[in-house]
Amino acid sequence: METARSSRLKDHVRANWRTVALICRKCSKKLGGGFGPKGDERLARALRRHLSLKTGRKAAAGIVEVNCLGVCPKGAVTVVDGADSREWLLVRPGADLDALAQALGMGANHP
Repeated sequence: METARSSRLKDHVRANWRTVALICRKCSKKLGGGFGPKGDERLARALRRHLSLKTGRKAAAGIVEVNCLGVCPKGAVTVVDGADSREWLLVRPGADLDALAQALGMGANHP
């Protein structure tokens, strides 16, 4: 039996994301940093800061840390581009964040 309250619940939520990157939380944690200006940040935070993105669904793009993706590369973080999920990226510490943003479709030249 459907109640009056359940009929008022939303069945979807809008996000402002143009694209999304899924970043393996386990890989990032194993590395213990390696990204950002001082090399002490996890990839998700460093990339979000580098692109001046807010967090949450109102940001221009989504950067989401997800549970283990099962690749577990030595000395790298697994990243999945939501728009091109057939090719996964293995990002090493100290990687060029501008180049990574371009590869993920989050660079300045992408709408």
